Amino acid sequence: MAEDSTRARALLAEAIGAEPALVPHDARIGVFERWDSLAHLRLILAVEQQIGRQLDPDEAIAVECLDDVARLLNGRAAG
Repeated sequence: MAEDSTRARALLAEAIGAEPALVPHDARIGVFERWDSLAHLRLILAVEQQIGRQLDPDEAIAVECLDDVARLLNGRAAG
């Protein structure tokens, strides 16, 4: 799962336009200032591209932290 965590961090960094080193390992939407609603949309689109399918609205809303992103990248549900 460490690889998925690294990928999750890289996807969020891309969504906010920053280097992965600037994304804290415990980043959460609403807590990590740069993870706003627009960054969330970009992140969800990137995750969908990575996993090869669209997330349903409930899955997209359930993504609240990097661990949730990593779980999706690993083929498991967020949350």
